[in-house]
Amino acid sequence: MHASGLCIGCGACMAQSDAGPAAMRLDRYGQFRPEASRHPRGFAQLCPFSPDAWNEDDIARERFASARYCDPRIGRFEAAYVGYVRERSFRNVGSSGGMASWTAVALLKENLVDGVAHVVPRCEDAKPLFHYRISRSAEEICAGAKSRYYPVELSEVIDEMRRRPGRYAVVGIPCFIKALHLLCLQDPLLRERLAFTLGLFCGHMKSARFVESIAWQLGERIEAVADIDFRLKDTRRPANWYTAHLVLKDGSTRSRDWWHLADGDWGAGFFQNAACNFCDDVVAETADISFGDAWVEPYASDGRGTNVVVVRSPLLRRLVDRAREEGRLELQEVDSAFVVRTQAAGFRQRREGLAFRLSRPRQGVTPKKRVAPQRAGLDARRVAIYWLRSFVSAQSHRVFRLARILHSPAVYIRWASAMLAFYQGVTYSRGWIGKLVSRICPDTTDSGKPSSDEGPGA
Repeated sequence: MHASGLCIGCGACMAQSDAGPAAMRLDRYGQFRPEASRHPRGFAQLCPFSPDAWNEDDIARERFASARYCDPRIGRFEAAYVGYVRERSFRNVGSSGGMASWTAVALLKENLVDGVAHVVPRCEDAKPLFHYRISRSAEEICAGAKSRYYPVELSEVIDEMRRRPGRYAVVGIPCFIKALHLLCLQDPLLRERLAFTLGLFCGHMKSARFVESIAWQLGERIEAVADIDFRLKDTRRPANWYTAHLVLKDGSTRSRDWWHLADGDWGAGFFQNAACNFCDDVVAETADISFGDAWVEPYASDGRGTNVVVVRSPLLRRLVDRAREEGRLELQEVDSAFVVRTQAAGFRQRREGLAFRLSRPRQGVTPKKRVAPQRAGLDARRVAIYWLRSFVSAQSHRVFRLARILHSPAVYIRWASAMLAFYQGVTYSRGWIGKLVSRICPDTTDSGKPSSDEGPGA
């Protein structure tokens, strides 16, 4: 799968092998890859991007057979909401409305789980900067709040769940949650201990080089970075005005708004994992509950942050509704169409864009998705946009690696700046490139709009 560009680096395959949890390593592009050369037993049915594995519809049909609603874009579900957490400081310390951390803490307080596996900063002075950890208290969970646009893998926490009896919840992006459920089909012990899965809406996974690039653009080396807040919250500004905030090892800080970064346009796909080009799950359809950002007005302009939530577990729906009635959650029920609107660009990329990418010839394993290959009907500008995203996501890894070898950040930053100008000209009709493209091709639905493509997570 790695050779075919379909390995997301989740670590589920190494958790199933006898290679041990240390068998996942960051490769030369800053993405997790298994070190073992041989696939474990049942690999074809285990990898979330394997054409032989169950797809999201298969898993959801098995797990949520009696769901109240079923939508082809967000899957089976009991209820959907928009809003935020009112109690304590969940909303203040989270990237969005605080619902992901609140749910994880609620599961612990209700004695529904003994631990929650989620992504946290590493305490020791080591790489990588973030990793999965099993937290067993509310304080530990809240310490791991915030979005992490950084590669992580699951093998270590899966190993711990097997070794230490208990009931566990896991927080993860769609493909990671899918991988866990595929692993449970082969592992009765893990199936017994994995009590809940909490999904995060996802645009794509970044490589570790994204943080390094931010450091370069702020005049620092990655070795000097102790921590990063990808979305520093400022209640005075709209929620979708992202600010990257570095904490250095000497205690000083550096900050810059994403739109002033050469690779800060999420939709352009800088440092995107290749497998993300072949994902058709935006909202973590196989999770018991999933969370995203409400990227529609008036919520997108509220700097305090607002979640959109999709609940699939009847038990979790009762838990959420009880908290609503008690005034601990400020949530309004919404329909599937609202959820889709909040992630409109992401669905366009994972439906129309995926159909286009599937129609192009490629080498290696052929992905089998719920979207049929389709190129007819796309205008020239849409084709250019989808081609540019694929080009930027692939070449950003290579150009950055060259810049590292040459010890010259300017090599990458100048290339990224040029590609950003070209991408935004084609996509949003900006600058002289935009004027030229507009003369040749009519505007598309993206033109002139801020870059919200795929909205970077919950």
